[in-house]
Parts: sequence; structure tokens; C-alpha cells
Amino acid sequence: MNAENPGIQARLRLERSPFTLDVDLQLPGHGFIALFGPSGCGKTTCLRALAGLERAHPGLVRVAGSTWQDDAAGIWLPTHQRALGFVFQEASLFDHLSVRGNIMYAQKRVQSTGRSAVAGAAVAVEQAVDLLGLAGLMDRRPATLSGGERQRVAIARALAAQPRLLLMDEPLAALDAGRKAELLPYLEALQRTLAIPVLYVSHALDEVARLATHMVLLDAGRVRASGSAEVLMARLDLPLAQGDAAATIIEGTLVRHDSAEHLSTLGFAGGELHVISTTARPLGQRLRVRIQARDVSLTLERQSGTSILNIVPATVTGLREDSPGQWMVALDAGGARLLARITQRSVTALGIAPGRSLFAQVKGVALLD
Repeated sequence: MNAENPGIQARLRLERSPFTLDVDLQLPGHGFIALFGPSGCGKTTCLRALAGLERAHPGLVRVAGSTWQDDAAGIWLPTHQRALGFVFQEASLFDHLSVRGNIMYAQKRVQSTGRSAVAGAAVAVEQAVDLLGLAGLMDRRPATLSGGERQRVAIARALAAQPRLLLMDEPLAALDAGRKAELLPYLEALQRTLAIPVLYVSHALDEVARLATHMVLLDAGRVRASGSAEVLMARLDLPLAQGDAAATIIEGTLVRHDSAEHLSTLGFAGGELHVISTTARPLGQRLRVRIQARDVSLTLERQSGTSILNIVPATVTGLREDSPGQWMVALDAGGARLLARITQRSVTALGIAPGRSLFAQVKGVALLD
């Protein structure tokens, strides 16, 4: 990897009981990249090795054409010399400083290390403050902030360091459901705005579905799969496509919006999807929706006289028993991927098999915005 390929290359081996982290990663140079997997699979260890907080042996880390570690060449940059920002589960702000003081501290820290700011590596501090809704909090002290507000300050502080790479270690884990819901829209705004890669650790599939453009699935310290979130979430051989929480993501273009009915229409490879939306957006905007497998039913003929708005033609690409009496069916809807979780009786009655043409009835569509 070189300057012409501004992504992330990492080969890391690190002994950690009860597993050994042993990964070889080639990741894109922008977007939210989710490190996903069960607790104890090596997600945080991988982040810490990338940051130089723990040293992999052997190790190789290159980000945006810059080499941070190359054991073969004798190269090792300590953490403070790596152009990165790190957001932990706890905000860990300086209590004696205001919000403004905490954010500006990061800039001063970069200057004191002699590392020059990276032009265009991240949003400007003023823009980060605006994106994270901090303008009215700048003179407050951390003790007066909610958990969600403190995490927003921690993210702004990380961005103030002008990083080439932003690392986020389960930033919502310490928040209750209300605070998570408060913070997610700000993370989505960053996802649309940042020109740098964000490695986002989580074991919450709903967070990953809303934020990730790329996923790395870890299992016992090793990469089980890596690729676009849309592809991995629909793969029947992976645990992402198992159980009641299985879902897929479809990206489309806003083609219509009915303000009276609060209904937006997205055009995608397989046709159109209608989704409830109270927000008027510019036509042509790219949007993502999440469709849960349990909300998709199958029929051999297009139905009429139904309250279901979204019925799309599809072809069965695979199926797998999901639990006793339940099967997961993978579908191709004009290039878009869907999952349907149906009963064994329905599989038999409809003759579900790879290559079977049918219609997918989507009872629920969630706009990821």
C-alpha cells in the first residue's frame, strides 16, 4: 500500500489469553468500518494495536500511505506520533476545563509533539462543534453534562487532533437507551461528513446497521469475514444472518416525498421502497434503509388488496435452517439483498429452493437517518 492507495493495511499478531489476535486487514480509506463480534473476540485489542497502545509482534500498520509500524523495516511510531484520534467507552474529559478547553487541549497537544496538522484529514474544529451540536455547551464543565453530551465532546476532542484515522471503542456502551438514541444521529452526521476512516468497535448489530459501510467480523482473534455491510449482513454462512435480529441494508435514491402522507419513495436496483419519513429531503439524495428478516414474507403471486406497501420481485439464492421450525431465506431483488425468516411449513408449501422466483412482501422499512 502506498500514497496512491490511502486506505488501511494492518497485519497484527498479539498473544492474549484466551485467544491470539492474528489479523491481516485491507480496509477502505473512508467511511465507518465496524469491528464486530462477541465480547472477548479481540475488537478492542485490535484497536489498541493499531493505536500503538499495545505492540503486536510481528506487526505492520500503514494508514493513508504513512507507515506507523513495520517490524521488518524496524519502524515503530509511538502513539503520540500517530495521526489518530481515540474515543473510549468513557469520555474521560478534564473536569477542570470547559468544553472549549477540552477540545482545544487536543490541538495544543498535537502542536507540542511537533506533528503537523493533516490538511483535509478531518473536519475543522468549528465544523465538528456544529456537527456534534456543541455550540451552546462550550463554556460548560464536564460535571454539568449528560453522558451523551460528554461523549459528543470526546468525539470533538478526538477530531480536533486532525487525525488520519479515528478509533471508537464502543462509544455508546456506557449510555442508557435514551442517551444512545440522542447520540446516534450525531454519529450518522459524522458518517456522512468525515473524509477519513472510522474504526468503530461494537457488538450491537443495530448500531452497526445504522453506521457501518464496511464490516470486519472477528471471531476468537481472527477475521471471519470482511467486506461491505450490505453483503456481510445477508450471508447465510455468517452469524449476522441468524436469529430474530437478522436484517439487511438497501441503499437507494430519494425519488418522491409526499408531505401529506409523510411517505418517502426510494428507487433502488429492485424497484421502489416506500418508507415513513417526517423530514423533507432533496430529491436525488442517497439514503439507506434497514429491513429485518422477520418483517419479510414471501408469496408466489403479487398480492392486491393488502396494506403492505412494499412488494418486490425476488429470486431465492439460498436457504438455511435458522432454528427448529424456522428457516432463513436469502433473496436477490434486482441486485439488492434481502432476508426472509419463515416457517418450515411455508418453505415446503411454497417450494422454496434456490432459483425460485417469487415476491417479497416487506412489512417494515426503517430509514437509517
